[in-house]
Amino acid sequence: MGIPADISENVKSRVLSEETPLLRETTPSESEEDIIGPEPSSAELFLVISSVYFGIFLGALDGTIIATLSASISTHFSSLTLLSWLVSAYLIANAASQPLLGRLTDIFTRQKGLIACNLLFAAGNLISGLSTSEGMMILGRVVAGLGGGGLMAIPNFIASDLVPLRKRGLIHGISNICFSTGAGLGSFLGGWINDVWGWRWAFLLQVPLTMISCIMVYFTVKIPAKKSSLSALSRVDFLGAATLIVSIVLLLFGLNSAGNIIPWNHPFIPTSITLSLISLMVFVYVEIYIASEPIIPIKLLAIRTVASACLTTWFSTMVMYMVLFYLPIFFQVKGLSATSSGIRIIPQFLGSTFTSVGCGIIINATGQYKRLLILILSSFCLTTGFLTTLSLDGNEWFIYIYEFILGATFSSLLTITLIATISAVSHDHRAVVTSAVYAFRSTGATIGVTIGSAVYQNILLSGLHERFDGIPGSGREIEKIRNSLDEMNNLPPGWDAGVRAAFDVALRSVFTVAFLCAILTIITGLFIRQHVLHSRLVRHDVNE
Repeated sequence: MGIPADISENVKSRVLSEETPLLRETTPSESEEDIIGPEPSSAELFLVISSVYFGIFLGALDGTIIATLSASISTHFSSLTLLSWLVSAYLIANAASQPLLGRLTDIFTRQKGLIACNLLFAAGNLISGLSTSEGMMILGRVVAGLGGGGLMAIPNFIASDLVPLRKRGLIHGISNICFSTGAGLGSFLGGWINDVWGWRWAFLLQVPLTMISCIMVYFTVKIPAKKSSLSALSRVDFLGAATLIVSIVLLLFGLNSAGNIIPWNHPFIPTSITLSLISLMVFVYVEIYIASEPIIPIKLLAIRTVASACLTTWFSTMVMYMVLFYLPIFFQVKGLSATSSGIRIIPQFLGSTFTSVGCGIIINATGQYKRLLILILSSFCLTTGFLTTLSLDGNEWFIYIYEFILGATFSSLLTITLIATISAVSHDHRAVVTSAVYAFRSTGATIGVTIGSAVYQNILLSGLHERFDGIPGSGREIEKIRNSLDEMNNLPPGWDAGVRAAFDVALRSVFTVAFLCAILTIITGLFIRQHVLHSRLVRHDVNE
């Protein structure tokens, strides 16, 4: 059962010609009158949305499973430095695939694109579950990341195809509930499966669930391709995607290695960062002068709201991924199991669940998001600041309040920034800017985890050497502590207080960096403008 033919034809008719100007002045009344076609019925919409949002649930489940188990997996391979690469490999692949998906699914249909992404996601989890080495584990995360990017992005393309902009807040709220439910279950199930069966089964059990998602998408999503000719494939910006990924990978290699694998003054560090900046400049050049259909159109980023919303998404995602991956470590250093640590980050996702639809309802009822955005930005930044006061020796009950507020405000930020971005461009550019928003999320998450890892590892190493240098065998013991949290249970006599103090400083340093990113989130968010949110499907361009 799928979308009826008349709806499919209406979706197809929404595409404008290539001669349509990128930005054209129009009044709200003009846009309101240019109606694309009837919306699908509530029953039809429910069928499609529930099918595609199951993929969002699976992607979120996977993400928090990794957040909960990253320390256990790194300990298994005797390398806590693997922790950041478990995340980065997945998110780099997300960043590689997401900017291309808008164009590719315009050509090959949303259905085929989403099925392909589900299959890649399943294959990646199978590889990770069977991995026998760090390299094989990272390969699995890369493959899963290529698919996982589509599980998150393509459902939002489909929502843009079928739902008027004013109602998108409500639909995106439902998306966030699916995400939060998956994330909350993943944080608990990941730890529980690890404690009962071992971490491998946390990956392997996702494979049959992903195949169910494939079947659901096949039978329900029938939106036609927007471009009938495969010649359009030659215009897809593969070169832009490649240069962007090279830039990100070189930056991550430099940040991950500095002070962790090699000293900061090693020539590799400035070389990798310099080459990263050069690759970024090449990427910008490709997008402006070479790509016929750039993955991140610079002209669209020149729109104030689009640029501000993308940067707000970027910085806020950095914050949340630092918190998401280092709070479980905080709890495990306090002596809790992986299961208990996972349970203790559930308040983040409860906060997201309770506010997602509420945010959408407010936007749908009022047609406004700017005032709500200011309130949410302030709460997000203030709560992140409170995390800098955490101590391993302190009471933990108030952490759950911080987590709840962070989850609630971050979820609302994602909804508002996406709505603001797509309200600032014409309908035929919405898949592209949605891809851009998700690319900023992926790169923000990647850079956030990498910066967090660099700060954590460097401060921890410095603190351990400061406290224990000069003690016979300290170098070997410090290396064990850095590579395995299990070593906390086997410390030499007299080391416990000093090691906990070193971890305490390292973790608070990560949260301090997160707070600085939260301040940048406020600054960029204030530049987002209020745009007209149409209550019917429209196709005219808009202007600020």
